[in-house]
Amino acid sequence: MASLTPFSHSHSHSLLKMPNVRPPPPPSFFSSFILKDFPYSKTLSLKLPRMVTRNVVVSATTAEKPRKRYPGEAKGFVEEMRFVAMKLHTKEQAKEGEKEVKQPEERPVQRWEPSVDGYLKFLVDSKLVYDTLEGIIDKAPFPSYAEFRDTGLERSEKLAKDLQWLKEQGYTIPEPSSPGVTYAEYLKELSEKDPQAFICHFYNIYFAHSAGGRMIGKKVAEKILDKKELEFYKWDGDLSQLLQNVRDKLNKVAESWTREEKNHCLEETEKSFKYSGDILRLILS
Repeated sequence: MASLTPFSHSHSHSLLKMPNVRPPPPPSFFSSFILKDFPYSKTLSLKLPRMVTRNVVVSATTAEKPRKRYPGEAKGFVEEMRFVAMKLHTKEQAKEGEKEVKQPEERPVQRWEPSVDGYLKFLVDSKLVYDTLEGIIDKAPFPSYAEFRDTGLERSEKLAKDLQWLKEQGYTIPEPSSPGVTYAEYLKELSEKDPQAFICHFYNIYFAHSAGGRMIGKKVAEKILDKKELEFYKWDGDLSQLLQNVRDKLNKVAESWTREEKNHCLEETEKSFKYSGDILRLILS
């Protein structure tokens, strides 16, 4: 905050003794100019009519520039993660999307024609990933992981029920394929040495499934399951509240991270999208 250095009382007293001279009224500094419009760490000399010079000293402590704020930071770290994730969508996928389509597999699907075999592969690989995630959280190689036990977002048991139902309908349940196996192995390795990167995957997997994942499930059900809603797309309790509870936990965990650790977590988002996208594309195989 600026400090104003007044002229001395002795100076003022001598002025009052001068014949036929009235000291000028003090200027209103807050109405006549704004200190922020001037450079920091300088003494400003303001010349008043003829006789009086007043100095305005801007404190050197104000020279420190405010730290850069990251998009969404004011609302908590989850909002930062959401912002980065949305930017990795195309404009067709989300209004906040900025991703440019470069690879053929990144183009929007022109005709949504899922196959039963492809969907079975998707469910099996998804179950392997959720089994892996939930196993890691249960063992908690880092104490912070324990915050995410029994959140109500768990999907492994739900998928087990769906695959059992599909088997009872006469479908052959395949073994996990390369996309699921590769992602599961990566998550295991990451969870042991890089908690910030692992939490990025945890967030994106569960939150993406609760949003776009449900839309995809509905489309598939209309095409090949006679509109049957699988357990994979059902939650016990209010989903919006379950998600908010996990947001709060994520924000709490991230409070102890440095800015560099937070940035490292955000940088992992693109890998999360790639691995999940490889599994998602199995539906159309």
